[in-house]
Amino acid sequence: MTAADVLPLDEPLREQSRLHGLAGAREAGVLEVATLVTMGVTSGLLTAFVQLNLRIPGHHILFAVFPMAMGFALVPRRRAGLIMALSALGCTGGLHMAGVGIGGIGAMTSLLATGPLLDLALRWGRGGTRLYAAFVAAGAASNALAFVVRGGAKALALQGMGGGRAFSAWWPQAMATYAAAGVVAGLISAAAWFRLRRRKRQAVQAAG
Repeated sequence: MTAADVLPLDEPLREQSRLHGLAGAREAGVLEVATLVTMGVTSGLLTAFVQLNLRIPGHHILFAVFPMAMGFALVPRRRAGLIMALSALGCTGGLHMAGVGIGGIGAMTSLLATGPLLDLALRWGRGGTRLYAAFVAAGAASNALAFVVRGGAKALALQGMGGGRAFSAWWPQAMATYAAAGVVAGLISAAAWFRLRRRKRQAVQAAG
């Protein structure tokens, strides 16, 4: 199995990227892999250390989706999300072993789930508005998993994992805010790093 088989180029994704992508060859280079690792580590650090104190359950999903979307814009390759998720796992695992707090169980769930979910969603969202919809779907699905995991921890009263309010007071608000935060984070991330139309189509229209 070659590098091209592990991280094949996603041409529709590259054509909609707002950034000057690093992927130009069939096989992924060292710089591309290093960029994906950096974006994964960035997601992990943001999730572990940045506290916005918004009191909106589920808002941490933005710290996972936004850097990873940038990673896809710079390195538009399939399975890029898996590389970023593994990098985020390595980052937070290292922090945990060093005795550093790494955030709540819900935030960790969305951090680790977002990359693989983006990989799956972007296989369907092959361009245009479907690409934006793929980011929205991945953000919503990731936060749905986070809601289930954190809600389960609260319902079972697992020590040090549920945190905050009791489950009965938490879930009615959280069910709505987790869903909304996932959708908004996916949409913001897609709009920041990707165009609605592919560059090739724009060039053809301009020539015509």
